[in-house]
Amino acid sequence: MRSAGQWRPGKTGGSYFGNMAAEADGPLKRALVPLLLPEECYDQIFVHWDLLHVPCLKILLSKGLGLGIVAGSLLVKLPQVFKILRAKSAEGLSLQSVMLELMALTGTMVYSITNNFPFSSWGEALFLMLQTVTICFLVLHYGGQTVKGVTFLTCYALALLLLLSPLTPLALITLLQASNVPAVVVGRLLQAATNYRNGHTGQLSAVTVFLLFGGSLARIFTSIQETGDPLMAGTFMVSSLCNGLIAAQLLFYWDAKPGREKKE
Repeated sequence: MRSAGQWRPGKTGGSYFGNMAAEADGPLKRALVPLLLPEECYDQIFVHWDLLHVPCLKILLSKGLGLGIVAGSLLVKLPQVFKILRAKSAEGLSLQSVMLELMALTGTMVYSITNNFPFSSWGEALFLMLQTVTICFLVLHYGGQTVKGVTFLTCYALALLLLLSPLTPLALITLLQASNVPAVVVGRLLQAATNYRNGHTGQLSAVTVFLLFGGSLARIFTSIQETGDPLMAGTFMVSSLCNGLIAAQLLFYWDAKPGREKKE
């Protein structure tokens, strides 16, 4: 039993739970700061217990969504790659559309790196770029143009190194990012036209298309929240509309098979 001399006022109730929180503060803080929350927001939510602090909750949601999109992007286009490899065919995929998508991803990645945006706001562009480059090569390879595919990989790698080097002026990088909107629109319209002309979506992966659609929708919010860059947010708005068009075609042509061509 505690004696009267040992009793210290103010050490009960909320202070007791505060001490418990302080003991767990180290590991929890290391896990959340700065990955998901700035230190000020961590204190606001976990020290002052202001669980409805809207600005900090928006940061937490944006960071969580951003990191989730980046993690998911590791696998987004793999179903498309595996579908092509299984079929040993890239029928139904528009090479021009894939190339334009690669251009848009490259622009977003280079622009974000140059402007020092948080990795959680653009990281998926890196992983999608690697997967899209692979798809470009496979389309050329299964189209009987393997040498052209290897040449393309080499030229792309050199161009990417040049864009990321100090030799490239910022104005050119900004122009590249601005060109993403027409690149995305034209690329998706080319794919939509190919689907319509064929009367099916060929080897287009439904998993990949729907994941891209959902990811681009979420990116509108994270771009506004984390970068405040209208160019980035506008690009993802347009991308969402275009990805939605391809997703709608997938549903419309769901039962159509590559062997059954659309009759003129």
